[in-house]
Amino acid sequence: MKTFFIINILLFTIFTYPGWAQESTYVGLETREIKALSQEQIEGYIEGRGMGMALPAELNNYPGPKHVLELRDSLNINAMQEEQIQRIFNEMHEKAVKLGKSIVEKEKELDKLFASGEITDNSLASLISEISDLNGRLRFTHLNAHLRMVQVLDSAQIEKYDQLRGYGNNSMHHHHNK
Repeated sequence: MKTFFIINILLFTIFTYPGWAQESTYVGLETREIKALSQEQIEGYIEGRGMGMALPAELNNYPGPKHVLELRDSLNINAMQEEQIQRIFNEMHEKAVKLGKSIVEKEKELDKLFASGEITDNSLASLISEISDLNGRLRFTHLNAHLRMVQVLDSAQIEKYDQLRGYGNNSMHHHHNK
């Protein structure tokens, strides 16, 4: 009985001593304005940045309009193409900024409900549904802009784009539906 008591005291001491507690990887995040989003993510949403949302397109021979415009000279983009690409970019960017701002606002609302203790099952379900829908629409917006680009560029421009972006030997393994 005495051994059992000593073992329990030792185990209690080991698991409750503050110096032995495992520090959370979340330390410091509690000071964020919106706990779930870094400042970089907030800025990315508000500014309409891609934030990797279009990687399935970008890395599979579907160029992004912003980067095509940046590389227009190297890709020999003609005036008609440039006009179309600029229109695709402008439409995408306008939608992305609007959706991104909405996502930030909904995340802020979610954070405030948890912070105030006013969160309920219903408000949680509703906000998560709204945030998920907005994120899905935002991702669609970015991916769809890439999809539209293959209607504007020819295969040589797409191949050159991939090379200029450093995607190595990422030759087109399929034909885009034009």
